[in-house]
Amino acid sequence: MSDVIAVYPGTFDPMTLGHEDVIRRATQLFSKVIVAVAAGHHKKTLFTLQERIDMARTVAEPFEAQVSVESFSGLLRDFVVARGGKAMVRGLRAVTDFDYEFQLAGMNRSLMPEVETVFLTPSDKYQFISSTFVREIAMLGGEIDKFVSPMVQDRLAAKVRSLGRE
Repeated sequence: MSDVIAVYPGTFDPMTLGHEDVIRRATQLFSKVIVAVAAGHHKKTLFTLQERIDMARTVAEPFEAQVSVESFSGLLRDFVVARGGKAMVRGLRAVTDFDYEFQLAGMNRSLMPEVETVFLTPSDKYQFISSTFVREIAMLGGEIDKFVSPMVQDRLAAKVRSLGRE
């Protein structure tokens, strides 16, 4: 493994088992992985930025020698370049993700030609999981234990209760 810094950006609202799997896979390829939690200016998030950072840090604990968690706002390009990133990790779940991710990779290549986008697919059992679906299921009182870690499940349950939606 060469000394390559990879950035795995996302809103992680919340962090799913699919995200965890992509982090694990990225640590097998890169010496350092920065999980970059987006402030989410373009998305309305259920969890605050600090809550999402805290969840990501807890999830990343088993990989703490290689993985750090930071927040970012503004252009992802500025964040990646400032940290010396040479690769950007993107998770692909299905063909429906590919079109958007392919366009995004093209834009990112134009903005940062020295950074490669690497697509990683999660394990088969996680390919259908999305944070959006997990949030919706939790808000409607459904079981989410197959989609998120116990810690994230507890945080989601607390958030749903705080919103008066149990």
